[in-house]
Amino acid sequence: MQTPNAPAETGPETGVATGAAKAGAEPAAPTEAKSLRQGLSDFLHTFDHWWQKDVSGTVDQIAVIEKRRAECAFSARYLLMTCMSAGIAILGLLQGSAAVVIGAMLLSPLMDPIMGVGFALAIGDYKWLRQSAKSLAIGTAFAILFTALIVFMSPLQAITTEIAARTRPSLLDLGVAIFSSIAGAYAMIRGREGTIVGVAIATALMPPLAVVGFGLATLNATVFWGALFLFITNLTAIALTATAMARAYGFSSSLTEKHTQMQAFLIFGAFVVLAVPLFLSLLQIVDETRAQRGAKTVVEEVFGERAVNTQVDSTFEGDRMSVTATVFTPQFVENAEGEAERLLTERFDREVDVTLSQVIIGNGTQAQEEAQLAQAREQEAQMRATAEDIAERLALLAGVPVEDVTVDRERRRALVAARPLDGASLAAYQELETRINATEPEWDIRIAPPLRPLPEITFDGENLTAEGRSALLLANWAQARTGVRVVMRGPDDAVANLRAVLASQQSSMAAEETGEGYGTVTLDWDITTGESE
Repeated sequence: MQTPNAPAETGPETGVATGAAKAGAEPAAPTEAKSLRQGLSDFLHTFDHWWQKDVSGTVDQIAVIEKRRAECAFSARYLLMTCMSAGIAILGLLQGSAAVVIGAMLLSPLMDPIMGVGFALAIGDYKWLRQSAKSLAIGTAFAILFTALIVFMSPLQAITTEIAARTRPSLLDLGVAIFSSIAGAYAMIRGREGTIVGVAIATALMPPLAVVGFGLATLNATVFWGALFLFITNLTAIALTATAMARAYGFSSSLTEKHTQMQAFLIFGAFVVLAVPLFLSLLQIVDETRAQRGAKTVVEEVFGERAVNTQVDSTFEGDRMSVTATVFTPQFVENAEGEAERLLTERFDREVDVTLSQVIIGNGTQAQEEAQLAQAREQEAQMRATAEDIAERLALLAGVPVEDVTVDRERRRALVAARPLDGASLAAYQELETRINATEPEWDIRIAPPLRPLPEITFDGENLTAEGRSALLLANWAQARTGVRVVMRGPDDAVANLRAVLASQQSSMAAEETGEGYGTVTLDWDITTGESE
């Protein structure tokens, strides 16, 4: 018999006792999990106590709110500074001067009403919210209209790199706006007003608005909507981040717990709604950047070691990619443009237009090469002079100012919309286009005519007459130039014949069959839709 205090002996009984001990040790895992939860709960409790006492508890909420409320009020000074900031911004954008644009950012007072919207949402003060929204809306409208007026009166209306940079917002812009807003809200809550200078530069509220005005003045929808989306992105991110920061710092609110949760959900949802298109835009920008690098690589592959210097620029219009390249080489390469176009089309699986210029440089002394480079620069100057001459002649022929002529020197294209000239028919405008193209065989010059009456298309029995064919081709040309659809009305067999002719021209018109067989077909502008074919 073994006493209770006797040591355990080895043997079968010992194994049973040991197994029981092990079986009793299994509940240790739940105990460890409980201990971990308790430790996390203690940490959160300690953090909350520290935050409430040493962080948010040291903020004078009344003073912060009163200061923010005062700076959100609409005033003559606010309107003046908004217009002056907008004026400086658009002039800097038109000049392509980043320094001038930064100066406009520092003057812009738009940050105050946007922050006011954020703080008003946080504390549930809807009177303050309406006041801030009113100041923001008026300031925004004045900035857009003021910049549009400046652009309309300015002789410079070209899209500079500074303007183009603000027409394609991406997810990175949203990140910049969020981080800048956190810094700005912190500075306002903690009284670190000096930080606002950097925040004003980072958020860049006024330059996008100035670009919106530019798009409005030039009737460029792509520029208008792209810049407007960037401004809305910055505005929303700043306001909602300020709301979240104010709530985190414990600013008192009249909202119930349920309303607070709903507000948090809406803030999160708003960021998600913004993030999705911005993410897609970022993916497109990344894809185009890779395509640009790939284009340079392909052009260099075509020339091999013969390329001394290669300058490549790529543009994108939908699925079509256009590449303009200038290659400095000591030896001319035959069919380099066609080969580069073929390789790029295969690599990117999209339509690629390549315009390639080869500048021949010698293998001699440095002085000779500099002379040849100077000759290349002279050729560029001649190209510029030719473009200006074409613009002036087109303006004279079309009866419009030179500024209304669109000239693309790199792609050697020019376009103008002609004003109605007394006695001038569609055929006259087509003849003008043909003649000026004959004087500049290396250029693609197009004149968009006014909507003059269209000719009838006649048949000789079942055969299209020569006059009828000319009338059809003239109408097809006019439709392509104006972008306004042309409608054919006539017997079914005649219309079918015309469709076959247009198929060979890779073009089509709308058609209405008014009977059977052959006969005269009339042509009319479909001005109710204005759809282009």
